[in-house]
Amino acid sequence: MTNSLDTLSPVVAGVWRMAAWNWTPQERLRWIEACLDLGVTSFDHADLYGGYTVEALFGEALALAPGLRQQMQLVTKCGIQLRVPARPGTRIKHYDTSAAHITASVERSLRALRTDAIELLLLHRPDPLMDADEVAGAFERLYDEGKVLRFGVSNFTPAQFELLHARYPLVTNQVECHPLHRAPLHDGTLDQAQRLRARPMIWSPLAGGRLFTSDADDAMRVRGTLAAIGEAHGVSAATVAFAWLMRLPSRPHPIAGSRRIEAMREAVAATRVPLDSQEWTEILVAASGEDVA
Repeated sequence: MTNSLDTLSPVVAGVWRMAAWNWTPQERLRWIEACLDLGVTSFDHADLYGGYTVEALFGEALALAPGLRQQMQLVTKCGIQLRVPARPGTRIKHYDTSAAHITASVERSLRALRTDAIELLLLHRPDPLMDADEVAGAFERLYDEGKVLRFGVSNFTPAQFELLHARYPLVTNQVECHPLHRAPLHDGTLDQAQRLRARPMIWSPLAGGRLFTSDADDAMRVRGTLAAIGEAHGVSAATVAFAWLMRLPSRPHPIAGSRRIEAMREAVAATRVPLDSQEWTEILVAASGEDVA
């Protein structure tokens, strides 16, 4: 097994809202094809997205053009049990990182996505009841069976990451990061990622849209700075927001979760916008409201 995330595309397509798009299988397929045409070949899932429906919606669309599977990388997550009618045995939403749940979740994901293997499996959230040895054993079996090629986590602290990584090699930590949420820059998350050469994945790179819709002072300052830098580079403010993340030396993979192909195109354009250190700091200062010390 390679301890590398370089097989993923620089920008990853997030599909968590796909159930809400209310698209036909053919419409979903056209979106997948458009992403691939842009070089966005990696798709980020979780078993619970859309109340446990999105993986099947994606798999249904992919079945219309099964040859596309060889052009893409599938990422999915497990470890959260939702209380939904389809799961009557779940009395309360809770974390579950038992070997039995991880294995069962992977089997369900493989069936829903209509594939023989998943390129990357993540534990969705830290679980206080996680037994690192048990999880490592489950990972090892899934790898040996050829069902999962690489493993990582999502939303783990550096200490939580280190605990599991000491038992089984992890290739990524998927975390929230953007100018309005800068904790990973300072809490050791991205330092650890760079030290281990375990490239992080970034969810909500545009703060769920708040970078461009919020009236909060920090969002308005950042929005103005992004627009000014974007004008200088001939790109959109959204493109600059993605470029701000890509400038980090841990080389993160941001997840763009939009049904609009133009939004995906803006994210991909960031790979061609190398911000210098002063431009990057201008955005940081706008976000914090303070000069660097």
